[in-house]
Amino acid sequence: MRIRLCLLVLFSCLAAALVSGGAASSLPANGGWTWPLSGHRVERDFAAPTTEYGAGHRGVDLPGTPGEAVRAVAAGTVAFVGEVGGTPVVTVSHGAERSTYQPVAPTVAVGQAVDAGEQIGTLLAGHGGCGSAACLHLGRLRGQTYLDPTELLGGRYRLIDPDGPVPEPPGLGDGTLSQPVQGRVTSAFGMRIHPITGQAKMHDGIDFGAPCGTPVAAAAAGTVRRVATAGGYGLRVEVDHGGGFVTSYSHLSSAQTSLGSHVSTGQTIARVGSTGTSTGCHLHFSVHENGSVIDPAPLL
Repeated sequence: MRIRLCLLVLFSCLAAALVSGGAASSLPANGGWTWPLSGHRVERDFAAPTTEYGAGHRGVDLPGTPGEAVRAVAAGTVAFVGEVGGTPVVTVSHGAERSTYQPVAPTVAVGQAVDAGEQIGTLLAGHGGCGSAACLHLGRLRGQTYLDPTELLGGRYRLIDPDGPVPEPPGLGDGTLSQPVQGRVTSAFGMRIHPITGQAKMHDGIDFGAPCGTPVAAAAAGTVRRVATAGGYGLRVEVDHGGGFVTSYSHLSSAQTSLGSHVSTGQTIARVGSTGTSTGCHLHFSVHENGSVIDPAPLL
């Protein structure tokens, strides 16, 4: 009886230690991390190194757009702002753990307190091994041990009924949009100083620099719901892809499709122009989800 009681007490103490110690030290106060970029997609997964200096991927790469705001994943204090191996890095301490962000042009200083979702810098291009215009390398450290950031990031997975029908393959909104025109990004999604008015204004899409007359392709299959002039956007084509998703193509010189037409991915629907309020030949590409504009970059 005494042995059973001792074992019971020992088990209770171990359970209490696991609940109060292990979980509390590994999670921020809110129980998880928020995504540091507007998109919720991982381009390259975490791979723990087998030794201290061994090969591996000590974080995750999140695709984004150069100049995009980078935000703290959880509340904490900025612990480091500087360069590591020539790469600009920001580190935020969350108590038992730290989050790291690179390559980032910082907008914070060491010792500054930040909230979850507060901007700490802007994303820079040039991260090696990234297939997008830019990637944020997000790291998670406990002491000197690298951990998988996706354990604390939510919203990446979709639950399905194991006894229900097989779901349709992922479509628009899962990073499957085709780039509508070949050209470099000249202006990213987000707040910016308008090049003509000089006022701070939300830029509700991505600008691709390309010569006038360059073919513009549909980013996904759908039905053309608009071909018309739209104020400062100039000549504009809108394609409805179903499920509340619409893509729009603005400042066009001409349209190569008509209202109600069904178009396939990659089909030429227009030509690049400089109509409307524009400083030169380019394509303004936007994505709308249930009537609200969202950043197209994570979908490309």
